[in-house]
Amino acid sequence: MRLICLALLFGSSQVLAQACVVHSHGQRLDVKVCQENINIPAKLFSDGFCQPNLPGQKVEVEYVEQCPGGSFGVCGNAQVANMPYRQNIHYYGVATDAAYLKPFCEGQSQGHWQTP
Repeated sequence: MRLICLALLFGSSQVLAQACVVHSHGQRLDVKVCQENINIPAKLFSDGFCQPNLPGQKVEVEYVEQCPGGSFGVCGNAQVANMPYRQNIHYYGVATDAAYLKPFCEGQSQGHWQTP
C-alpha cells in the first residue's frame, strides 16, 4: 500500500514555488515526499502533480522554494511516465523503502538515485 501511494504521489507533481511537500497519511500509512520541479509547466505542477488523488488518505501539501533536508533518498532528474517532464523527488520516512524506490527510480523513471 505504501509503495502504491508513493508511486501515485510522484506520478503527479509541480509547483508555483518550485517544490511541494506532499504528506499523505491514513490507516497504518504515513508517506512524505517533496517534488522539485525541473521542467514541468508551473500551473500543471501546482494543480496536478502537487495535488494527488489518494482516496481514503488525508493529504497535506505545502509549497516551498526547495525541499527540506532529512530525506533518506532522492530520485534525481526523474522522468514523469509517458511525458517529457522531469523532477527531483525527495523521500522521507521509512528508509527501508529505498530497496523498492531505487530500482523504480533508475528503471522506470530513468533517474539517478542519491543517498544524502
